[in-house]
Parts: sequence; structure tokens; C-alpha cells
Amino acid sequence: MRYHSLLPLSAILSIGIMSLLITLDIIPAGMAMLEQLKMAFEGHIFALILIIILAESIVYVGFYFPGQFFAVLLVVLAKPEWSDILYLTLCMVLGATLGSVINYFLGQRFAQKKNATDENEGNDETQSIRRKRVEQQNSSAKSYSLKYLLIAMIHINSLAFYMFKQGEQNRSFTVVWFAGLLNLPYYLLLIFATSTLSEQVLQLAENTMFLLAIISIWLLVCLYLDYKHYSSRH
Repeated sequence: MRYHSLLPLSAILSIGIMSLLITLDIIPAGMAMLEQLKMAFEGHIFALILIIILAESIVYVGFYFPGQFFAVLLVVLAKPEWSDILYLTLCMVLGATLGSVINYFLGQRFAQKKNATDENEGNDETQSIRRKRVEQQNSSAKSYSLKYLLIAMIHINSLAFYMFKQGEQNRSFTVVWFAGLLNLPYYLLLIFATSTLSEQVLQLAENTMFLLAIISIWLLVCLYLDYKHYSSRH
């Protein structure tokens, strides 16, 4: 993206629009929708867990569904055996990985459309600057940052935006599979934490104000990066 801050700004706008639509009763609350899914998929918990995690792991859609907490809570309330926990964890990882694949290719698609628009508009960049930008994109496609991946995995919504950005920057697709492997111990720990810690602590991760606070910090960092980038060019 031309500005780093556009992505967090669009995330805040998305949360605001969804909150307004829910307040005006135009769309049902995400938790109410999940309760309906629970009744519709009664007796098919594996399919339900997969759909819930997939829905929350898709960029922007995840702001509507508090799926990660709901899915883990379903698992704990079902009091599964250890073998069931393993299969349910695999369903969660599969859902999150499918979401990462979707987000990655959405980012790639966005970048392709943006590049096509820039070429059609004939912006003021010289051929040498364009060539340099293409070379930088090609070099960045070879690797990804493990540090930033681990930070993004703090919450499923932040991972969604991270994967979107990886696709936009044409980074290596192996980041998607690596995130899936890291999700295996993550979801096992999440189930264990839900069963041992209080419900209120984990609900914090699905709280709208908490999400807004995290995105606001992200926005401030991006605004600083935009300022630093453009002040160095002028």
C-alpha cells in the first residue's frame, strides 16, 4: 500500500460500520449468529468449529464473529476426550490456515489491481524508480519475518491482516503453512487456558474496545512509518 496507515484505518472503519449496523438492528450480533449456527450444526461439532474459525480468520469478516473464543468455549463445554481435543484442534488449525490462504490471495489480488491502476493512470514515477520498486518487491518475495509473524499470531484478526499484507507484498507463500504449524500448539494452549482460567479473561480478546485499542496502537505505528518514509524523501 502507498500508505502503511490505510490498512488500520480501514479496519477501524469496518468495526465502526459493523457496530452501527448491529446497534440499529440491521444485522444480528455476531454472538447471536454463532448461537444460530450452534443449533443448526448440533451433533456436527467438528464442522461447526471449522466454519466458525474460518469465518473469523478472514480479513474484516473476523471483526463481526467472536469465533475463536466461542469455538474454544464449545470445546470445553462439550468435555471432550483427549483424542477429541486433538481432532478439534486440527479443525481449528485447518480453518485458520484456509483463512490465511484466502487473505494471502486477497492481498495479491489487491496489489495486482493497484499496479494496473497506477500503470493506466501514468503516474509521475520515472522508469528507474519503477524498476527499483519491482526489484525490491522481488527480493522481498523470498523471505518473511518470523518476529512479525509471532506478533501477528497474538490474535486471529491481526494474523488475517498480516497474511493480507504478505500477499500484497508478494512474500513467500510458505509463511501460510508455517503459521499453520505454529497454530497447532497455540490452539492446544488456548483450549487448556479456557478450561483453567476464568471466562472473563479470555473474553477480553473478543471485546470490541480491546480490538480498537490494539488497532489504534497499530495505526499510530503506521502513521509514524508514513511520516518517516515521506519526510526522508522530501
